[in-house]
Amino acid sequence: MTELSLRYAAKSDVGLVRQGNEDSGYVGPRLLLVADGMGGHAAGELASALAIATVADLDVHPPIDSDILTYLSDSIDKVGEAIEELITEDPELTGMGTTVTGLYWLGGRVAIVHVGDSRAYLLRDGELQQLTHDHTYVQTLVDSGRITEEEAAVHPRRSLLMRALDGMNPVEPDLSVREARKGDRFLLCSDGLSGVLSDVEIAQTLSSGEPTGVVTRLVDLALERGAPDNVTVVVADVIERESDEGFTLTSPVVVGAAGEPRVRLQLPNTRFPDDAQPDPNKPDAPKPFEFGTETAPQVLIDTELIVPAAEQALYDRERESQEKANTSARRKRMIGYTAGVVVIAGITFGALFGTQQWLGTQWYVAVNGGAGTGTVSIYNGVQGTLAGMSLSTLDSQSTLIVGSLPLFDQELVSKGIPAAGYEDAQRIVAELESRAAECQTLIPPPGCPGSLQ
Repeated sequence: MTELSLRYAAKSDVGLVRQGNEDSGYVGPRLLLVADGMGGHAAGELASALAIATVADLDVHPPIDSDILTYLSDSIDKVGEAIEELITEDPELTGMGTTVTGLYWLGGRVAIVHVGDSRAYLLRDGELQQLTHDHTYVQTLVDSGRITEEEAAVHPRRSLLMRALDGMNPVEPDLSVREARKGDRFLLCSDGLSGVLSDVEIAQTLSSGEPTGVVTRLVDLALERGAPDNVTVVVADVIERESDEGFTLTSPVVVGAAGEPRVRLQLPNTRFPDDAQPDPNKPDAPKPFEFGTETAPQVLIDTELIVPAAEQALYDRERESQEKANTSARRKRMIGYTAGVVVIAGITFGALFGTQQWLGTQWYVAVNGGAGTGTVSIYNGVQGTLAGMSLSTLDSQSTLIVGSLPLFDQELVSKGIPAAGYEDAQRIVAELESRAAECQTLIPPPGCPGSLQ
């Protein structure tokens, strides 16, 4: 007798523009997850890591009854509570938040939980179907017929979230259950992938190869397009296995911020799932993962979900070898991707006078201070440091508190908004002040702090 099971892989990359990875991903025998953090500084990566650790507990301790949608909804509430607790301990983290998109395997069906603009797709018989609905301002315009899908793809506010887990506003996730068939391929991704690749390109890339190779190709494609955001990809195939095969469960895979030791150290009270890709500084080999008691017999949940240990070990080795093979190519892409990289290289090898002049012509708007309590400010130069020295200087500081802006604008400012010149930087600050003022009206627009989702 055969049963359906999952074969999976995950990969996350910081991209070519962001200074840090605020995305997190998780794959395990029962659960697939992607979380895209926001808030800048350490806040975004902490939020996405909390989401992964919290929801992944359903993989470690599977529900004892068939009401999986209730458990998924409760886990989203717990993420919000965890973020709220973290902000209470450190108010400077106000403005942090994360998306969450997950699939829970039910042995022939999948339960879907979704908040934000990360996406879940299904490739079946060569046809790609988006399983989730973006919780963005632009998507509401599409839904109301005010703009087309093509216009939405280039809309300047396409990343403005209408629903996200920020620890401040209650969030109701989208929940659903769908049938799964042998040969189905599921994709979960952050908008770092869906924002630069079309559905046609995604479908073509998903159409062949093993999950490990596919996640690598998708990330590489995003890098080739400039990867302006972090990129996280999860791919899982529905396969058949003999029900009497004596395989044992192996450790899940955690990627992105949730898998980084430095992030976990900042969340000492959070239990993270064990990882099949351990910290290389720890000599201990991966050990079998204890998934707790098995799920009680029920209508929807397969109580004997397993992943062949030999296959998983093979995929892990393939992943390691492909990572090494891609390291050199990625470094070459990053060299010369932006003029900023050339500038940094020029400073490193001589700090030419012409380079210094060029830095003096660069401007951007960013936050000065904490993510939630800092103020919107204008900087001269480019973001980043070299050998501990900043490549920019604070030019002027407004009285506008970043935490008073709509969530989308908070994210933009926390990551830095490039300006064409000083006058353009002043214009950007003026626009932000205008949008902050709108949030102070009697009925603030969607996306404002404290507004209804």
